[in-house]
Amino acid sequence: MIDPRKVLRLNLPLWQGGDNPDYYIGGRVLSAIAPDPEGPVETIAVPPPADSGARPVSAGIRSREVNLAILDQVHAAIGRHNPDAIVTLGGDCLVNLGPVSYLNSRYRDDLAVIWIDAHPDIMTAGQYPNAHAHLLAMLMGEGDADFVATVPNRVKPENVLYVGLTETTPYETDFITKHGITRLSPEDLQNGVAPVTAWLKARGLKHAAIHFDLDVLDPGLYDFLLFRNPSARPGAFDGVAKGRMSLSQIQQILLSISSVSDIVGLAITEYLPWSVIELSRELRKLPLLGNAGGAR
Repeated sequence: MIDPRKVLRLNLPLWQGGDNPDYYIGGRVLSAIAPDPEGPVETIAVPPPADSGARPVSAGIRSREVNLAILDQVHAAIGRHNPDAIVTLGGDCLVNLGPVSYLNSRYRDDLAVIWIDAHPDIMTAGQYPNAHAHLLAMLMGEGDADFVATVPNRVKPENVLYVGLTETTPYETDFITKHGITRLSPEDLQNGVAPVTAWLKARGLKHAAIHFDLDVLDPGLYDFLLFRNPSARPGAFDGVAKGRMSLSQIQQILLSISSVSDIVGLAITEYLPWSVIELSRELRKLPLLGNAGGAR
């Protein structure tokens, strides 16, 4: 069992990894509504969005230097506490690079990495410029050299389990097949969570880090997802894989994992409370508030 006093709460409203300023507000709101922690708390100073327009691309990655600087802050924050476990509240998916890297080193490969996501996050700059889609590949030692250099103990592909993964591109499918990563679709879990616990028991891993991207959820059921953006143009998300799971399914999966392994990492990412985001935009127009906290 993990002592809750040794669980680091990491508030990280990163938006630069996904190049979406709305993740900044979503991350801050998620931190505010989460249950109060018993252990230490670190809030990373993420530069807020501004009206500067397009962000610079370096080595094929948008906002590369800013993301690397924030990652340095994350490693420093974790190092101040050397926690037994980390809860990370984002922000976009890139928030989980530092925490999983730390946990995989701390538990010396006795760590299952459970990727609950509609997308595999294994692209590189060659396929896509936003680093939140590169995260898991970086953890396995592939991708931009400076990001990969921050992962001293690479995650083994056989220790990764995709949960809720939907359609993948030919590049992603080839990567998953080449690396022998196990994937479970929503349909694989229709009759219960037994496939998850069976995989864990077969691997014999005693610790687990959970990456929970909310876009694994069905956008027909929840309005706080990217695909429910009320300002999006018609067809903006055509061809993009969408989740097909429910929160109750995710809860059952996490409980089943905790019955087999100690959960030492939980990252929740890509929360987008659209009505709150709209209110935040309007508040910035009011006297005395002005552009406090940055402007869209």
